[in-house]
Amino acid sequence: MSLGILSLAVPSARAEDVFALFTQHIRRQVTIDKQAFAIASTCIQWFYRREQQKPPRPPVQKAAWQRGAQPEADRIDRAFSTADCESRYPGGLGSVREDFSRTQSSLSLSLTFYEFALVGDRDDDGHYSATELQDVLQALKLAFDPSSTAAAHAAALTATFDTLYKAGGMEGLMAGMGLLYESGYRLTASDQAALNRVME
Repeated sequence: MSLGILSLAVPSARAEDVFALFTQHIRRQVTIDKQAFAIASTCIQWFYRREQQKPPRPPVQKAAWQRGAQPEADRIDRAFSTADCESRYPGGLGSVREDFSRTQSSLSLSLTFYEFALVGDRDDDGHYSATELQDVLQALKLAFDPSSTAAAHAAALTATFDTLYKAGGMEGLMAGMGLLYESGYRLTASDQAALNRVME
């Protein structure tokens, strides 16, 4: 069944609860990923400085977070310091490069998933209507059951996020994003502003 054909109500619980639960779940992972990426980024700089080499430019990805101009203590865990880099990465520059790439990919995936969740809120009202919810579920190959509660739909979405995140499933996520775009969904100025806030 194509996206957007049905317009069914979700009984008992409000469909808008799904948007809040889904985006909160993704934001928690984004926060974890930003922290991990900041540490890996700080340590790769530390290793390169120690070895007097120029650090590589990070690859361009769909959604990427760049550390801001705020003090380093505000960007990463206050308990972390560059003195921890050697003990955190006993394999040296090779191991920190590998972790830098891994954490960047993880952050890109979680940010892109957040973008997907925002795009699914077509009218930018901070809620999923029944039609929006159905389209978001179908884009991720999940069934829309009008008899299910919002909590059940949210649980299905967050479980799918967790599964794709662990598998590094950017391809499946982008296929779902493509389905939303084919149905007329777009990243709006409001969505971009929300994405920028979570990237700060």
